[in-house]
Amino acid sequence: MTTTRTSLWTAALVLVGIAGLLAASDRVTARDTIKSLLDTSQTVISQPIVYPAQAPAKIVSVIVTMLPGEETGWHAHDVPMYGYILEGEVTVDYGSKGRRVYRQGDAIMEAIDWPHNGRNTGAEPARILAVFMGAEMVPNTVLVPAPPAP
Repeated sequence: MTTTRTSLWTAALVLVGIAGLLAASDRVTARDTIKSLLDTSQTVISQPIVYPAQAPAKIVSVIVTMLPGEETGWHAHDVPMYGYILEGEVTVDYGSKGRRVYRQGDAIMEAIDWPHNGRNTGAEPARILAVFMGAEMVPNTVLVPAPPAP
């Protein structure tokens, strides 16, 4: 009888252990997965990403909302800027480097020190998360004149 009890306890412990492993496995597969948005060492116009040498470093993040047809105006960024399109569609004109259309879910490393103009070309408001990786006393964005027409 003792051998039977010991065998039953052993079998019960094995079953509990297997159930625990299965439960842990379900937790791993049920959790949110990690989605890579961007992995690059270059800007959207193939420039190497270079951080300002000034110190101290400063990170600024903003959400920009643009109504349909609204434009940013010609501007440039003196610091690296990561952008993520939360909603809508934005077309950016980089002058001689061409135009690019960005839609919801697109992630970009914006051009550095290169004039460009963004325009909401969608039918709905566009929302963009912009993260500037700069330094104290270095402007994130400066307005510039439009480049000459080709």
